[in-house]
Amino acid sequence: MPDATEITSKFVSSKPQSIALREVTALFLRLGFTAFGGPAAHIAMMEDEVVRRRNWLARDQFLDLLGVTSLIPGPSSTEMAILLGYRRAGWRGLVAGVCFILPAALIVAAIAWAYVAFGKLPQVIGVLNGVKPIVIAILLQALWRMGRTAIKGWWVGLIALLAMIANLAGVSPLAVLVGCGAAAIAPEMARHSRKNDGVPATITAIAPAAKAGAAVTPFKLSTLFLVFLKIGAVLFGSGYVLLAFLRGDFVDHLHWLSQGELLDAVAVGQVTPGPVFTTATFIGFVLGGWRGAAVATIGIFLPSFLLVAASGPLIPRLRRSRVAGAFLDGVNSASVALMAVVGVELGRAAIVDVTTVLLAAGSLVALLRWRVSSTWLVLAGGVVGAVASWMR
Repeated sequence: MPDATEITSKFVSSKPQSIALREVTALFLRLGFTAFGGPAAHIAMMEDEVVRRRNWLARDQFLDLLGVTSLIPGPSSTEMAILLGYRRAGWRGLVAGVCFILPAALIVAAIAWAYVAFGKLPQVIGVLNGVKPIVIAILLQALWRMGRTAIKGWWVGLIALLAMIANLAGVSPLAVLVGCGAAAIAPEMARHSRKNDGVPATITAIAPAAKAGAAVTPFKLSTLFLVFLKIGAVLFGSGYVLLAFLRGDFVDHLHWLSQGELLDAVAVGQVTPGPVFTTATFIGFVLGGWRGAAVATIGIFLPSFLLVAASGPLIPRLRRSRVAGAFLDGVNSASVALMAVVGVELGRAAIVDVTTVLLAAGSLVALLRWRVSSTWLVLAGGVVGAVASWMR
């Protein structure tokens, strides 16, 4: 196993920094405009570009970096871009993350402007109504694939079930994740201390953090920034887990968005290239215009840059620690549980008639059986929704 020095510095390019920086900027700016399909597709495209086509690093080195991104919170494909940029061009190569984020953020902000200006028009509503069932199908596919990997035995499965119950009871997503991580390390701790304190109670012990009052909190840019900063700093798992945090903060707690508006934001995040986390850009614009879009985007992505820079020396120790591995197993199982709860609630808002049922079912079959690109499905859903709205 490579040590911390190897992981953080060994393979930084020896090419002149100005040339390497131009290469990094050009590649990730292009990927920012063309990388559709979600984190897994983004990472596959990066591997093709930097390993097979450009030979910037070996495949096993690429996999080492992928392991790093799986052990820290935040959007994995964005963090991968940051790490690859650093490997190629040193600290200045961190601009790779900016180049990967910026095109998607600008596209999403432009769509958000159109949504605010024209979103109530029947034609636009029709497009969104066609896209929403596709989003549910994509979420179900991700839930199926992640669940098969995350649920490692009956204990972790029980933790996932308790996470669902706690979230339905109103416990915040962050509290659920931390509680489930703590519950998952109980067997490991018991092996060393020969004590078992009944850790499943950890999840219910944090239940007093339950639902906030029903009053609407006045909108502030500072609150918007801090909420997205928190989400970017603590969110493990797929970008789809972001839905649980957004619902908990912006729908249930602050009451700044409705369920429908949240689903619209997710639909826009799906139909555009780049990180799914640019959903934050859409929400920021809807709530606070261009300044809100900028504040939300900076808030949710800033932790990724800081965590990638700080995590290198810690990664080898985490990978060797059974306790840390168990904690991450608990966090991952809770992430799947949160996705399931959000999927059910958003599905009730999105699947409302025969057309949306057929779109969701057909998309799910296409994703699972034929592995059709989610981008094409989202575009097709928008066309079907527009045509159905026009026919009405």
